[in-house]
Amino acid sequence: MTVILGFNAFHADSAACLLVDGQLVGAVAEERLGERRKHSPAFPENAIRRLLADAGLRLRDVTHVALARDPSANRAAKMAYVAQHPLKAAGAVVEHLGRNRRTQSTLEQLAAVCGEDPAQVSFEIIGVEHHLAHIASAYYLSPFESLTAGFSYDASGDFASMMAARCEGPRIEVLDKVTLPHSLGFFYTALCQFIGFDDFGEEYKVMGLAPYGEDQYGEVMRQLVTFDDRHWYRLNTEFFGMHEGGESGAVDDDQRIVMGRFYTDRLIDALGAPRKRADPLTQREKDIARSTQVRFEEAAVHCLTRLQGRVPSAQLAMAGGCALNGVANARIHRETPFTQHYLQAAASDDGTCLGAAYWVWHNVLGRSERFHMQHAFWGPEYADARMRQVAEASGYLVKVCADEQDLVETAAGLIADGLVTGWYQGRSEWGPRALGNRSILANPAIPTMKGTINAKIKRRESFRPFAPSVLKEAVSTYFEQEIDSPFMQHVVKIRPEWRERLPAVTHVDGTGRLQTVDQASNPRYHALISAFQQRTGVGMVLNTSFNENEPVVDTPEQAYDCFARTNMDALCLGRYILTKITGA
Repeated sequence: MTVILGFNAFHADSAACLLVDGQLVGAVAEERLGERRKHSPAFPENAIRRLLADAGLRLRDVTHVALARDPSANRAAKMAYVAQHPLKAAGAVVEHLGRNRRTQSTLEQLAAVCGEDPAQVSFEIIGVEHHLAHIASAYYLSPFESLTAGFSYDASGDFASMMAARCEGPRIEVLDKVTLPHSLGFFYTALCQFIGFDDFGEEYKVMGLAPYGEDQYGEVMRQLVTFDDRHWYRLNTEFFGMHEGGESGAVDDDQRIVMGRFYTDRLIDALGAPRKRADPLTQREKDIARSTQVRFEEAAVHCLTRLQGRVPSAQLAMAGGCALNGVANARIHRETPFTQHYLQAAASDDGTCLGAAYWVWHNVLGRSERFHMQHAFWGPEYADARMRQVAEASGYLVKVCADEQDLVETAAGLIADGLVTGWYQGRSEWGPRALGNRSILANPAIPTMKGTINAKIKRRESFRPFAPSVLKEAVSTYFEQEIDSPFMQHVVKIRPEWRERLPAVTHVDGTGRLQTVDQASNPRYHALISAFQQRTGVGMVLNTSFNENEPVVDTPEQAYDCFARTNMDALCLGRYILTKITGA
């Protein structure tokens, strides 16, 4: 038996996965467990222990450990940067050496967190370069085995910000890279900070704000990011101050990830004073967001068009934090020859653990058997008895459903009647999106629903949209592009005739962040939406993550606590339905 433990650690979004004889048996981000801190950079000890326990294995059963990091990668580019910027690079060198020491102590760390004697474990440790792990996480889990383009882009990893590859059969051939200081991820994050979203991982807010603005700052953005036939992209480094050191994954007293300022005073000269977080959003910030998004999309389309010239295929396997930009993904689908996309459910750094593990499976062990990730439900699951105990102790009205049909019919009726409903079923989702097992669901046809959920349940900015979960067979009915997006990775135009009929999921620009739901990957969720359609004539529901400014709920107790402290109306906790409205 071959057991591969893959993990990503030592910076944000730490996570782990477990493969047994090439089959994925589980994957979970550390933020869902333990102290439950968003984007946790902690060593994924809780994730590792949980995966091994659920599989009935111990650390001594692990044959290979795959790390999504290779300290030796891009050494020449690192040395050149240090030589050119000795003062700026000093802190980065210290950070790099510190990460190396922690990587080298992997065996001792794993043995300690698993409570085992290091002498009793004998796994082989393999490091996989960051962006290669990203591409592997998409290509090796895709349905593609013929010629496929591989592409990864984010802020940085192993000193690179982008990688392009040619994938075919079991091979991934790296064609090119972009190294620091040039980074589309840093560009987007710098403008995110300038707008006042200065916590780690808030780039999605810029994407959501952009449709409220106009491209008034396009000329400035073209100064910040350039590209041509010779370059994938280049940043004007006079405007940016990234990679001057500091501990990636360092946290403050509130356990929030600490980030330095990514822009220089030159950007302030060009755009004016940056917005402070507590200040109101003005039209200027909306316009900056729009111009940032437009330039990012232009750069992304340029890169993918260039890649298609080197890998002439319609198939694209893509990953990296920037691949979470669903607006850009839909534009890539529209404007490049890549018409068949695969992005696995965790495209950001948590997903690199999967790529590292499958890189080991195919390239170290030389195995050709493929695993296609068709759904995202690889996280923890809890017993019916535990959910029953939570329901019975709640003090709310509880209905015990007789069977699956009773559950989906009752839940569909609640949602159709306008009740905001927590939906907690089966194994949790892998990745940042709630995809129908840890979701809050609502009727997308109710005009006030978006404002109600933002204000009273999610307690977040009013401009942020909600996603439609749509029956896969009905996508063309509601959307202008027929895209299969099971992991909610594309933002697509809703057909004009449906926009006013679906106000709760239609963004200001007429788009929706599409999740396609098919019967094979999540039969219960598909049945729920089908039952809702029978009542309302609409083959979709509003779907948002089951949380309130915290990581998505993991346990039944966390689901109940979120339900009880917010203005959620109902909770489907497995087959137990709790309601706050008498007689519902």
